[in-house]
Amino acid sequence: MTRNQQWDGSSGIDALSWGYAEDYVEPSDELRQATLAGSDLGVETLSNGVTTALTFLATAIRAKHVVQVGTGSGSAGLALFAGMTHDGIITSIDTEGDRQSAARQVFTSAKIASNRFRLIAGVPLEVLPKLRDGAYDLVFIDGDKLEYVEYVAQALRLLRHGGMVVVNDALWRGLVAHSSNEDDETVIIREALASVLDTEEFTPVLLPVGGGLLAAIKA
Repeated sequence: MTRNQQWDGSSGIDALSWGYAEDYVEPSDELRQATLAGSDLGVETLSNGVTTALTFLATAIRAKHVVQVGTGSGSAGLALFAGMTHDGIITSIDTEGDRQSAARQVFTSAKIASNRFRLIAGVPLEVLPKLRDGAYDLVFIDGDKLEYVEYVAQALRLLRHGGMVVVNDALWRGLVAHSSNEDDETVIIREALASVLDTEEFTPVLLPVGGGLLAAIKA
């Protein structure tokens, strides 16, 4: 099926199958609690398919040092911890202190040692340049959509060879694929996706889980 052809039901999968895939791996009780905490904060929560993918990707590269742009309610962090090495550390940056407080509570409830997470309250584009080049295994981007291009550029600098950048909401509410949509967030996310494709060091894949998940390995 070409890019311009529409799915006619004779190939591909239907909505029921997508739902089955999203719920294929049962979430932990801690992840359920983090999702509830996110709802209370008004944070857009990650789908089960996204958190499952994060655990899988962190496991695949044996991630030990992770940077997270956008702390959320802690669900992404929990998913990443589930796949990281036993001594793995997450550095999570967010401008909203209440989100970091919720994430800290979620991590503590999950019995994750406090020395395994560093929660930094600040503007990501001010904090990221202060982090060390090539020192991180995985960078997860789920912050301000209008800054996605800059986040991707920072990720390239921060990642070790063989490290991975993961971008949430890569299909942004189903709008990215509609070329006629020129909303600011949609345009910027398209530019971020294009920047990954144009970067020779990255080998990318775009996964249709949740709101879309882009993963790219740095050569």
